[in-house]
Amino acid sequence: MREHHPALGIDYGEARIGIAATDPSGILAHPVESIHLASTEPLARIGALIRQKNIRTLVLGLPVRLDGTEGTAAAKVRLFGNRLQTAFPEIPLLYIDEFLTTATAQEKLRQAGKKAKNQRPVIDQAAAVEILNNWMETLEGPASWTLPPDL
Repeated sequence: MREHHPALGIDYGEARIGIAATDPSGILAHPVESIHLASTEPLARIGALIRQKNIRTLVLGLPVRLDGTEGTAAAKVRLFGNRLQTAFPEIPLLYIDEFLTTATAQEKLRQAGKKAKNQRPVIDQAAAVEILNNWMETLEGPASWTLPPDL
């Protein structure tokens, strides 16, 4: 599965985008940064990270409802995904259900003694780590990630 790595995990939000990356072997995912949309153009920053880390796969968290349908939040993520595909057509973009990634990230931070208050950027990065961890698990078992609908 090395051909997929390093991968960049993306937790898209309207104020910030949490970013995580895998190591080149795809053994571990680690937080990278939070992109603050008020002050940073996200595609330019993601492009710089792609070049810096030699990224081979983009993994974008998709908020799917419990019943499996997509709502307005998923539509916003797919619009951002379309922008990513246009900007970086040479890099595969995969969507993976981000169900409970933020809650899991918050719980892990709490267990590590970190308080969630005023920690939103850290939580966004930790959620991106969870997105990558979930995706890496799918590489070892049945594929549950989806390609964009236009492919």
